[in-house]
Amino acid sequence: MRIQFLGANRQVTGSRYLLEAGGLRILIDCGLFQERAFLGRNWEDPPVPPGSLDCVLVTHAHLDHVGLIPRFVAQGYRKPILTVEPSADLAGLVLLDAGRIQEEEVETKRRRHAKEKREGPHPLIPLYTQEEAKTAASLFRGVEFGERVELGGKAAVTFQEAGHILGSASVLVEAEEGGRARRVLFSGDLGQWEPPIIPPPEGMEEADYVVLESTYGGRDHREAAPVRDQIAEVVREAARRGGNLVIPTFAMERAQELVYYLGGLLREGRIPQLPVYVDSPMATDVTQVFRRHCRYLKADIRCAVEGGTGLFRFPGLQFIRDAEESKKLNKHEGPGIIMSPSGMCTGGRIKHHLKANIGRPESTILFVGYQGEGTLGRQILDGEPEVRIHGKRWPVRAAVRQISGISAHGDQEDLLRWLDGGAPRQVFLTHGEEGASRALGEAIRERLGWPTAVPAYGEAHELP
Repeated sequence: MRIQFLGANRQVTGSRYLLEAGGLRILIDCGLFQERAFLGRNWEDPPVPPGSLDCVLVTHAHLDHVGLIPRFVAQGYRKPILTVEPSADLAGLVLLDAGRIQEEEVETKRRRHAKEKREGPHPLIPLYTQEEAKTAASLFRGVEFGERVELGGKAAVTFQEAGHILGSASVLVEAEEGGRARRVLFSGDLGQWEPPIIPPPEGMEEADYVVLESTYGGRDHREAAPVRDQIAEVVREAARRGGNLVIPTFAMERAQELVYYLGGLLREGRIPQLPVYVDSPMATDVTQVFRRHCRYLKADIRCAVEGGTGLFRFPGLQFIRDAEESKKLNKHEGPGIIMSPSGMCTGGRIKHHLKANIGRPESTILFVGYQGEGTLGRQILDGEPEVRIHGKRWPVRAAVRQISGISAHGDQEDLLRWLDGGAPRQVFLTHGEEGASRALGEAIRERLGWPTAVPAYGEAHELP
């Protein structure tokens, strides 16, 4: 049995792990690299021939976990891609949207480079097209939480609730080699223990080896005020300033959570009624997936959705699908709330809204999720006086705010709580910047006494 780490190693995006077990070659996740320092990896030849894989298992549908699958499919992978049922639907939306953005951004860059008579670091072709994304989406197969699925050879997989986004899962692979069974558990991204919409994570299954995310491995969300109070304060402040409140957000889970919080605060009279624009065709479609798969939500949320109480509706809320309607928002001087992907400002409509607002002192930029090192969002959050958007430098004059505790990732205490009850031979820490991973590793060794490792990109380990 052997594992090789092919992404999200000492950084946060590009999750990808090759497990050779039970006579099979199994890829767990196949995500897009989004930090600027690692974008070149998206264009490299796959580190493992796609046609040599026996199956792909997906923990959830975020782009940094599924975003390279169309390239693998275009280069020869044609077998099933297994994930939990809502994730199969969501992945189709995510990949199609990513293909569309790739095509649009290539055209924008082509015109800009022709005008400036220069070349960029990557080919002026899409990483993949919408058609290639559709082909990849057709290979997804949805299974249920707790269902044990035979993979052929001498291996099987079971998905369990990870509490990160709708349909997110931890993946337990059981395999027999040399007459002995081994269990390898991939945490996927783990949520907090009191999420607003979806159930919390299931506790860790007994396993011989664990691959654990560490995004907030060195952080404590509980130091901050309650999320609802933080949102209310930022919205009231933005309304007083008179400009727009621009929120880069992920179209899955984060957009729905924000709508849920804003609707509740408005009904309680804690925030003024402002126009709220969710500017994302995908966020609109994702909200429909939430309604369709409401049995995967928390019991009280499920009852509200099934009862038609308008959980994702309130006065002033508009979902924007049309591109022309999106462009009109760039002339909206405020006050108002504009939510748009991507959450780390790496592409999509949010860049246009940032250009329209980032230089206005009366506007506010609010970050509600993790900003990967080197991303545009991280540069703004770190206080850069100017940032580059669409090839031009823009001064940062808008107020910049961040809400703690709304993250879909658990903090150090959440991760340690998830580990409680097991006794693995080894824990591999991934999906975190090196400092966060090492901080979590130290906490695990001190509290639980388990051996930990923080593997580098491309590193392989035999699992005896």
